[in-house]
Amino acid sequence: MPVPAPPRHGRHVEEDSWTWDSEAKSPAAVLSSSQKAVYFHVDPVLESQGTAGVRGTKGFSHGEHYWEIEFLEPPFGTSVMVGVGTKRAPLHAGDHQYIDLLGKDGESWGLSYKGYIWHDGKSQKYTEPFYDRMTVIGVLLNLHTGTLQFYRDGLGLGVAFQGLHEAGVPLYPLASSTAAETELLLGLRTFRFTSLQERCLWTLALSLGQREPPDSLPPSLREQLRSYAAETGHVAKKAREKRRLISGSGSVVSL
Repeated sequence: MPVPAPPRHGRHVEEDSWTWDSEAKSPAAVLSSSQKAVYFHVDPVLESQGTAGVRGTKGFSHGEHYWEIEFLEPPFGTSVMVGVGTKRAPLHAGDHQYIDLLGKDGESWGLSYKGYIWHDGKSQKYTEPFYDRMTVIGVLLNLHTGTLQFYRDGLGLGVAFQGLHEAGVPLYPLASSTAAETELLLGLRTFRFTSLQERCLWTLALSLGQREPPDSLPPSLREQLRSYAAETGHVAKKAREKRRLISGSGSVVSL
């Protein structure tokens, strides 16, 4: 059965703008000024003394989310990984612990460059290893179906994990490395809502903007709207700016 192409563009696909989080990383991880690139173990004296990780700025509870990570240098060493996890997932292992950090426990799910996937301390072969510089790994997290799958240079590798919608908490993008001078760059980031209910809730959250949901709404709906607003706040901001430009000029302005 053919694997569908990654959701880079198309109907209901929106660009996202999250980055790596400067407040949620190992001391051995350094971010670029844009926070799109992460550099692991770059100290010329210490080199690598363990395993370093970093987390994205945004966690996901709804919809389908896709992002690409480019390996600016060939991966090597014990472990270089990409994946997802909760806020409780560890981001550092010192004292010369060179481990597969993503998936070492039940808080994260990861893919190693050696072709193995990890979760809850268990691993299994998933794909062929990738050693090439400029390899692009796509990550597709679908919280409607609860699946996580990966792409390599645009080619689908199939479903790696299931049941992620049962986590009960937001899931964040993660990356980790044991190797000195590992360089990973965030590329395209998109999201879309895969059901009519999700799209309706997103539209309501977009229309509310910065405002709180009205007290007249059922408490459960108010909580859902807050959750959607948190995940799509940047899109709401861009939409409001576009509406202001249109109303001010009388014509559509491309942003």
